Amino acid sequence: MSQDYTSPVKTTKALDEYVLLGRSGLRISPLCLGTVTFGEQWGVGADKEKSKKVFDLYYERGGNFFDTSNIYNFGESERFLGDYVSDKRSNVVIATKYTTNRTAMLKDQKFNPNFGGNHRKSLVENLDESLKRLNMNYVDILYAHMFEYRTPIEEMMRSLDDVIRSGKALYVAVSDIPSWALARANTIAELRGWSPFIGLQTRYSLLNRSFEFDLQPACAELDVGVIPWGTIAEGFLTGKYTRESTVDPKLNIRNKAIGAYSKSEKNWKILDEVIAISEEIDRSPVQVALNWVQQKPGITSSLIGARTVSQLEENLRSLEFKLTPEQMKRLDDVSKPNEVPFPHKFANQYDRYIGKNIQVPNKFAPIVKAYNYGSLY
Repeated sequence: MSQDYTSPVKTTKALDEYVLLGRSGLRISPLCLGTVTFGEQWGVGADKEKSKKVFDLYYERGGNFFDTSNIYNFGESERFLGDYVSDKRSNVVIATKYTTNRTAMLKDQKFNPNFGGNHRKSLVENLDESLKRLNMNYVDILYAHMFEYRTPIEEMMRSLDDVIRSGKALYVAVSDIPSWALARANTIAELRGWSPFIGLQTRYSLLNRSFEFDLQPACAELDVGVIPWGTIAEGFLTGKYTRESTVDPKLNIRNKAIGAYSKSEKNWKILDEVIAISEEIDRSPVQVALNWVQQKPGITSSLIGARTVSQLEENLRSLEFKLTPEQMKRLDDVSKPNEVPFPHKFANQYDRYIGKNIQVPNKFAPIVKAYNYGSLY
């Protein structure tokens, strides 16, 4: 559909206006429903009945992309999700993850060093366990949950390719990986005829723009779709916290993150600007923060999480409008990283040393423009 890039009242994308994930033909919604809130064992989620209401609303609105993991609420998330989609399997895209080691997280279990990591044994055993909890024969996307610097990249990619050939996963993706490892993994896969990563999950928000320096151009070059997580910074960007309010970091991991964010005055200034724009356009801070991420180069489908139906409604409304270029610039400016690392800051010298008025390939143009500030040294 034709999009107006100046009006804040035009829709960015509807939930049922499906997009392709990376270099694949897989159709997914522009917002992915994360299910870390399905279950109560981590202290930040909801019971099965309340989680079902969140699932139903997202699905009824046309959403088809669900994200879970072998460890979310110690398996409860996968079990809930499997029950919810049991009669609609072909209508949904299910992504789960391996790598993390549940026996390292639970005090009442004997530690098994091979039940985590990206090696073949961990992959085979964890995927089989996930499929049992999901009550499925296959998942659409299997993620390596993080790059753990122990398993050779060749072993990881060959093992993942075997899983695809077995039919237990249709595509593979990766989360929380440095750009050099992503580039090497997909290059090796391409050269050896293995299945490459089609998607990347990574932290990205107004409070953390490190993604833009190396991972963003890597994904542009490799044609990897980007599914950002942490887009509202564990709730800091909702606007419900103030400089005077405090949270108890001992309650849960989310409160611990809020406490860390609260120590930075820059983060509060970013939140002030988010709130100012939200008041100008009669939108919530959550919707503004999500809309900013959705408009950034290379973003395919933002991860959202909701413990209640009202929270999900608020997230989905971020698709109903589009921040203007001026509003985007205000948010870009207030959240600008304090320093551009070398060699990216060299971008502001390209005109001088390479020549003016030379076109940059479209996939890199926004990236080069973003780097074009800061001193050379």
